[in-house]
Amino acid sequence: MNSSSSDIAPTNICLLRLSALGDVCNCVPLVRAIQQAWPGTDITWIIGRLEHRLVEDLPDVEFIVFDKKAGWAGVGKLRRQLRKRRFDILLHTQVSLRANLLSRLVRARRRIGFDRSRAREGHSLVINERIPAVAFQHQADAFLEFARHLGLATEHTERALPVPESAREFARHHQPRPNHSVLISPASSHRQRNWHARGYARVADWITRETGRPVILIGGPSAAEREQGEAICKLMTEQAENLIGQDTLKQALAMIERCACLVTPDSGPAHFGAAFEVPVVGLYAATWSRRSGPLGSLDHCVDRFDEAARQFTGKPAEAIRWGKRLEYPGVMDLIEADQVIDRLKRILC
Repeated sequence: MNSSSSDIAPTNICLLRLSALGDVCNCVPLVRAIQQAWPGTDITWIIGRLEHRLVEDLPDVEFIVFDKKAGWAGVGKLRRQLRKRRFDILLHTQVSLRANLLSRLVRARRRIGFDRSRAREGHSLVINERIPAVAFQHQADAFLEFARHLGLATEHTERALPVPESAREFARHHQPRPNHSVLISPASSHRQRNWHARGYARVADWITRETGRPVILIGGPSAAEREQGEAICKLMTEQAENLIGQDTLKQALAMIERCACLVTPDSGPAHFGAAFEVPVVGLYAATWSRRSGPLGSLDHCVDRFDEAARQFTGKPAEAIRWGKRLEYPGVMDLIEADQVIDRLKRILC
């Protein structure tokens, strides 16, 4: 069943998207499209613990936080929270096995999920409606496809994430001049998507020396991210400010919101920058920017996915399964510093 009209608003909608940060960021326009069309509809979002910190201050949304580290205790807690709940619509926007199993705890008349080509790990067994298949559709647009399936308008939907003033104070302290600093967020949660420290160091030196702009490193507190930041700074001949592990998630948002440009691999920050309409030089070889790059900055990306596909699979990019990741050792070495600098020249010079 497909609703072709937004005239009859549902009483409540449950959105299931647990992770990851970039995908959660890209679900925000879906929430806003629903709120704009149906302001009286209650929205409940089942979300991961870390991801909740990203969007917890979205107005008029009830969050049910699922902690995957809690194991069966977390599943039991979610079951109790949903036991007496019933929804008009479930928007099941994640195809992982965990999400598919948890979706069985949500009682909803309409259970809308992905088309067959994107469904996997039992996704087709837990839904009764599908969004249409769209060839080579960007993942951010795929989330909006759920709104279009409901007959809702999606043009000009606000993408920016909410940022508290306290976080903006942090950003003003480290970036006194707005739209001037260049941020490098060098790490993805998937290590095979990360570029090497020597490449970042060369790019950072070029930015500082040739444009006179400060370079600031941002990232999470993990040991791997801290080590990568330290390695970049040691290889540089110029100076960069290293804030890796020193900012909160909200402070990172504020830093991105205020910067002139962001350099990052396929990661959450790439999508944060896109949400704020900040130019993002995305670094892609293990994944394809055509599917998961920063919207609005796809022309700024250095994308070697097709070369990677030919090298590691023997096929061109368009011949392999949409969404396939090529997370092979050395795949990101296909990206050259001169290519990154070329993209930065277009933005900064």
